Amino acid sequence: MLPVPKDANWTVAGAKARLSEVIELAQASPQTITRNGKPSVVVVSAEEWQRKTARRGSLAEFLLDSPLRGADLDLERQRDEPRDLPL
Repeated sequence: MLPVPKDANWTVAGAKARLSEVIELAQASPQTITRNGKPSVVVVSAEEWQRKTARRGSLAEFLLDSPLRGADLDLERQRDEPRDLPL
């Protein structure tokens, strides 16, 4: 039997062998699965995934709520000639 990781990091082999436990622990906190010693994936609860990926309004609402709205920004484009690049 493999020991339970204390820092929520699992190897691929450990996660495969104890998938039910990984899923159960992911309900409380994200579980990282490593491959070749490097983080590869993170298992999170469906509730956490929905919370992280939920749309929070439209692009128009975002732009209208911007703290820069109404700021006097100079957005004029430079009219320099293009650089001469050897092809």
